[in-house]
This record gives sequence, C-alpha cells and structure tokens, in this order.
Amino acid sequence: MSRPSVVAVGGGHGTAVTLRAALVYADQVTGVVSVADDGGSSGRLRELLDVVAVGDLRKCLVAVAEPGSALAAAFERRFTEGELAGHPLGNLLLAGLIGTLGDLEAAVDEAARLLGARGRVLPATTASVVLCATGIAGSVRGQVAVGSHSRIERVELVGEDVRAPATVLDALLEADQIAIGPGSLFTSVLAATSVPGVVEAMRESRAQCVYVCNLRPQRPETEGFTVADHVDALARHGVPIDLVIVDSDAPMSLGEPGVDFLRAPLLGRNRRVHDPELLAAALVAALAQSRITVGEGQ
Repeated sequence: MSRPSVVAVGGGHGTAVTLRAALVYADQVTGVVSVADDGGSSGRLRELLDVVAVGDLRKCLVAVAEPGSALAAAFERRFTEGELAGHPLGNLLLAGLIGTLGDLEAAVDEAARLLGARGRVLPATTASVVLCATGIAGSVRGQVAVGSHSRIERVELVGEDVRAPATVLDALLEADQIAIGPGSLFTSVLAATSVPGVVEAMRESRAQCVYVCNLRPQRPETEGFTVADHVDALARHGVPIDLVIVDSDAPMSLGEPGVDFLRAPLLGRNRRVHDPELLAAALVAALAQSRITVGEGQ
C-alpha cells in the first residue's frame, strides 16, 4: 500500500500536532490553517500592517520544518523587551514576506522553503476575516471575544471576498484522509472549516474525514461538552465526519456521538496535549478502517 495524502484542518497548536503526526506515515502532508486570530502578536500585526493573522500559520510551518532547524527554533523565539515585546520572530518574518511578495500564499511558501518544510501549509483563506458567533449570549464579534464565551451555537466569517484558495480545494479533493482538529472547537477548527468552499470540498472528496477530539473540554468555550457535543457542533456547520478519535483516558464524557469512534492512547508526556507519534498510530488505524484505498482519491 502506498503512503497516503493527508490534509490537517484547523488552527495553531492542535493542527501543528496533527501535521507532526501525519509526517510519520503520509507521503503528502498539507495543513489548511485558520487566519481569524485577532489577539496577541497576530492581532497587533493585523492592526499595524493590515495583514491576515499569521500566528497559526507560523506554528504549522514550524511543525513541518526540517528536524533540528535552527531557523524553526528562531521562528518561535518571542521578543520580551521593547517595541517588539510579545512578537515571535516568525510572525515578523511572515509579515515582511507578505509585504515584499504582495501575496499571502507565496509568502507562506517562501517561509516553508527557508525552513526546509516537509509538507505544505496553506491559509484557509487569503481574505482578512472576522470570526463572529451567535449563541445564548447573543452575537459576539472577534476570535478572542468568541473564545471567552460559552454555549455558542454557530460561528461564521465576515469579510470581503472570503473564500478558500484553489490550492486548498485541490488539496482536500485529492486527499486520502482529512484530519480535523484537535484544537479550540469554535475559534480554531470551525474558524477554518467555515471558509466558503472548504466544507463543500470535504463532502466532494473521497477522503476519510476524521475528527481528532480534544482531550478535555475547554473553558469557557466548550465547558461541559461531551464528545457527542463536539460532533453535533461540527454537524451544525455541515462538516462531514466519518470517524472520531478519542483518547482512551480522556476525562471527557463520550455521550452518543452518532458516528463511529476509535479509542486510543493519545496523551503526551506532560499529560496535557496529544502526542504526535501516538496520534499517528491512531490515524493509521483509522485509515485502515476506511473503505477508501490509499491513492484512490487522487
């Protein structure tokens, strides 16, 4: 069996872990990454330079960088003093590449080249977007604000000409496996899948769509959520899910997901995040359950 083509969809930390996992067993690895962040360094650069949020793109680029890369380590170096305090070097470099090349995708590709990337990282959209949510508390605008609320019903992206680039759609259509998450459900995962065209491409693709569930509810965003509540939220937004991967020791209640699920050990040494190698083993096991032959979707 040939090695599969895997697309990871979501935000920063979670999708970075999934990309590291996919590199263990996949031939082609692509990250489709949200650019909706409006907090921290990304938010400051958005206001100052009128660029999309680059922080999650940076994290995913570092995840696929050549092992031991000094530049990848420098990308994550965060300045602590002066006017640059709080900015990671990678965010500044990406903003500079965007300004120099005048094209977001070209800037990310150039950063990937410099890092010796073993996979490709793509922005879910090249448009400047604002994440908006509706729920019990009414309407909320901005990713940071959305993440500080609970009992969210729906999210959407607001902006001019918000759509997925052709490169994103092609990657999804040609994938053997699409790994969604882990990560903040509404502010990372659904911030990426809510880009017009993404869900439609997922549904059209012959890929197995796997949701990698979080290890525990995130307060306040998903406080009290079961695994089934995560799946229901994805379904409300039209995201197709064939299988859910759940940590075998996670403190989150399963509920009744209504889709197939796979329990597997996923906790890393610090017991806080997914371990890339354990997640790789679970994703391989998930792919083995799929009716799709590797390479058939290409």
